[in-house]
Amino acid sequence: MRASPGGAAGVAPSPYPSPRGRGDAAGTRADKLPAVDLLWEGLRQAAGLLARGDPEVAAIALLSLQVSLAATGLAGLIGVPLGALLAMHRFRGRGFANALVNTGMGLPPVVVGLVVTLFLWRTGPFGFLGLLYTPGAMAAAQTIVAAPLIVGFTRGAIELIDPDVLHALRADGAGGVVAGRELVFAAWPQVLVAVAAGFGRAIAEVGASLMVGGNLAGQTRVLTTTITLETSRGDFARAIALGAILLVLAFVVNAGLAWRGRVAA
Repeated sequence: MRASPGGAAGVAPSPYPSPRGRGDAAGTRADKLPAVDLLWEGLRQAAGLLARGDPEVAAIALLSLQVSLAATGLAGLIGVPLGALLAMHRFRGRGFANALVNTGMGLPPVVVGLVVTLFLWRTGPFGFLGLLYTPGAMAAAQTIVAAPLIVGFTRGAIELIDPDVLHALRADGAGGVVAGRELVFAAWPQVLVAVAAGFGRAIAEVGASLMVGGNLAGQTRVLTTTITLETSRGDFARAIALGAILLVLAFVVNAGLAWRGRVAA
């Protein structure tokens, strides 16, 4: 396990600031500004950060995208086939599997963070991998959070297809894998909506990412954990600025997926 800057291996330093420092000045400014002025100040800072290409913010935004896109890709590889399986087949335990998926769609991220931390802890089953407090651990946690959404939405999309389509595929000799692939393509715009929902859940996640990543500057600090940090410092304007950047990134990715869905349709 790689030692964190805070000391012993596997123990992350507190992501929150000491009582003194930049947070005091920011908190003083926040106390004097009305909420509306804070919002406008945050939007102004967001425009400034984007315009001048602030390297720290760019690195944080890039890491956020890398982690969340990787998690969404893994969740899609797992979730789309499982959603198709649940929609196409009737088998013993299907009701229980659907209940698990429905529960997972509302799974508390802090529970995911706790479980992933225990598994990756230096004395845990996968502690030898040294992944705790790394972007890989954050991607793993986000994958677990996003996958149930993709499974559930894919299942719902395929269940809306006329059952005669599946019967026709089977009559033509299509096996389970081929039939599933064809149904996924038939519902492709809706499947991309499922993937977009998974990405939205991943990139907006903060609890699990904070627990398994440690919010280490220059290593595991992403937009959501930085917003939490800046808010704790009382620097609401910068937190709003980072939130605006997060919304822009989410919009761009979802707009791209929506465009792909229209092209495929």
